[in-house]
Amino acid sequence: MYAVGDVTDRVNLTPVAIAEGHAFADSLYGGRPRTVSHANIPSAVFTQPPIASVGLTEEEARATCGEVTIYTSHFRAMKYTLSGRRERTYMKLVVDAASDRVVGAHMLGPDAGEIMQGIGVAIIAGATKADFDATIGIHPTAAEEFVTMRTPRS
Repeated sequence: MYAVGDVTDRVNLTPVAIAEGHAFADSLYGGRPRTVSHANIPSAVFTQPPIASVGLTEEEARATCGEVTIYTSHFRAMKYTLSGRRERTYMKLVVDAASDRVVGAHMLGPDAGEIMQGIGVAIIAGATKADFDATIGIHPTAAEEFVTMRTPRS
């Protein structure tokens, strides 16, 4: 008996089920054995405002990595600044202090799901905080905040 997707009760997301199905078919019928990593899967909740994350939470990182460095931003989009609205976007990067590797990212605000998809690629690729710092941001965007956070939370 084989099972993929929600019935396995690992990560109950449609893209995970699709990836597991492809891996199963490739392994059993395609002669290309492979597995699906269930680590660092980006996820989003499309509430108002949206929330998204990828990788470890701060608490998980402390338990897994030991010492972590946390970077946060309370960003106010230009469209809200110009219109006088007070809405802000909250962003957080979780960094393993020993390796400088970014191990988690979290966002609450417009386009969180879209932005977190790209951050997920960086985390899976093993990007460090120095890699984020060396990246030129697109201005003016909320995503730019993830590559301009320089001061750790105290």
